[in-house]
Amino acid sequence: MKFSTLQKTDIQISALGLGTNAVGGHNLYSDLNEEIGKDFVRAALDNGITFIDTADIYGKGRSEELVGEVLKEYDRSQFVIATKGGSDWRSGTKNNSPAYLRSALEESLERLQLDYVDLYYIHWPDGKTPISEAVAELSRMKKEGKIRAIGVSNVSLEQLKEANSTGEISAVQLAYHMLNREIEQEILPYCVENKISVVAYGPLAFGILGGTYTEDFVLEDGDWRKSVPLFQEGNFEKNIRIVEQLKEVAEKKGTDVSNLALAWLLEQPGVDAVIPGGKKPEQVLSNIAASDIRLEAEILDEIDQILKEQ
Repeated sequence: MKFSTLQKTDIQISALGLGTNAVGGHNLYSDLNEEIGKDFVRAALDNGITFIDTADIYGKGRSEELVGEVLKEYDRSQFVIATKGGSDWRSGTKNNSPAYLRSALEESLERLQLDYVDLYYIHWPDGKTPISEAVAELSRMKKEGKIRAIGVSNVSLEQLKEANSTGEISAVQLAYHMLNREIEQEILPYCVENKISVVAYGPLAFGILGGTYTEDFVLEDGDWRKSVPLFQEGNFEKNIRIVEQLKEVAEKKGTDVSNLALAWLLEQPGVDAVIPGGKKPEQVLSNIAASDIRLEAEILDEIDQILKEQ
């Protein structure tokens, strides 16, 4: 397993992390099996993945509870846990006020059964609270020992700059994958220059880069991905055609398209971790090989050409 150092800290994270929105995320997915979800987390921790990502909004706290139950089975030095706050499911609004973030963190710690989290993100800007004020509260909680590092998620470049005005942001979590490269224009260069770790979520384009979907695939009712542009009619079919070309590149490397997609992300400047999600332990075991794949310049050029032609 390849490891990175979370910027501005001495925290070591596995470059391949684990996203847990489908572990108890009943408000995001239908028919989730909680015991299988816990086995999904165990499979990661038992096979070299140390960086576990969750959020209070996943399952309205249930994901944190289930992840916390699993973490109790392991020594605290064996994992790095990140969670997020700022989305108040009780009111259905985003809330970055200092008072709310403090209460949200306290509740997250209780659900996770931990004294501190290694990385705490503001999940979404709320459009009202100055991000600098929200970060200042996280800084106070960091000094109190409840947070080891501060992050933000789902921000624009200007919001990231405001959040990092005092240089305290260690990580930014953003959607980034082969089929969505928007952050390469400005945000990635800013992060490299300002020593901020980029943690890529949705690295498999929420399943499309898994390589198993065909053009006639239909999402189940209640699946949150129905609102994602990648899955909209016209876009989805085009994306499947891209995946078919990428499969040919993957074959040259003796791997599959999902591991190619993860390895490609880890080659991008500024990306210190990717956090693929999933529902089953076997998905973890399949993804792990990606951290050991190195992509030569000619392979990267071939991938770039495929993506640019679409």
